[in-house]
Amino acid sequence: MALEDLQHNFLTGQLEDLVRWARRASVWPASFGLACCAIEMMAAGAADFDLARFGMEVFRNSPRQADLMIVAGRVSQKMAPVLRQVYDQMMEPKWVISMGVCASTGGMFNNYAIVQGVDQIVPVDVYAPGCPPSPETLMHAILTLHEQIRTGEILQRRAEGRPGATVTPQSPWTPESSVAVRLGTPK
Repeated sequence: MALEDLQHNFLTGQLEDLVRWARRASVWPASFGLACCAIEMMAAGAADFDLARFGMEVFRNSPRQADLMIVAGRVSQKMAPVLRQVYDQMMEPKWVISMGVCASTGGMFNNYAIVQGVDQIVPVDVYAPGCPPSPETLMHAILTLHEQIRTGEILQRRAEGRPGATVTPQSPWTPESSVAVRLGTPK
């Protein structure tokens, strides 16, 4: 058996694949729970669902130690600058999961006080639907994010400067449009 016949192993794997694997296996979430979805996010980290098997043992309290922000719940207009500041303090590469219908679209709160979608503040990579979404839905969103990290789709999108990857210079909060993955309820 020649070395060319081997597909991927620890000798012949590409360094880029190794880096993607390491990033995928060590995503550290920042705790940013704002409403009832935060209870489901905490349940996903508990023993019944055990996010530790995905390399996410602890929700970080400092944004400088986290590379994943899970926005769980409705975002008020007063909380929007704080959310953006926490996002800006996170290390690169960083990812965002919008958890729940309130974070994704404003939900039933269609008024002036609630941001009608967190993608107006930060670029969202994966949306987790539901009111509130179950821990299984959040885990499905995390696995979808892991797949995007593994394939390099997210970093390619950001490197190309596609809409949804950067914040427009006219407005300090809103990306042009979202190019994220919307999930259905897992089976």
